[in-house]
Amino acid sequence: MTSQQIVNLLKLVGTPRDSALLRFSLGSEYLKCAELEPAIAHLNAAVEKDPGYSAAWKLLGNALASHGRADEGLAAYRKGIEVAQRKGDRQAAKEMTVFARRLEKAIASGKATPARP
Repeated sequence: MTSQQIVNLLKLVGTPRDSALLRFSLGSEYLKCAELEPAIAHLNAAVEKDPGYSAAWKLLGNALASHGRADEGLAAYRKGIEVAQRKGDRQAAKEMTVFARRLEKAIASGKATPARP
């Protein structure tokens, strides 16, 4: 199910207003609708447009882990932690560290995805 918010945001893709924030917003909305493939695609676009966007790395890790792509999710969290630490964004770094630890435990125990953060 696609929300009206997604429809409105999609109109801006490919225009001069296409940005990391737009792609983050789209990824977030798709994630809320449990549409993981488009969420991942837009969140990947967000971090490509702005590799220093720690919130996008956090949401990307979440989306990947929720989609059963635990190793990729863990890599996104680790990159996000690096980015957040470099920017001095302590809260984001702490949150992603917690999520990464949960995911590492889930991988080690053979559970592909932990409970959603």
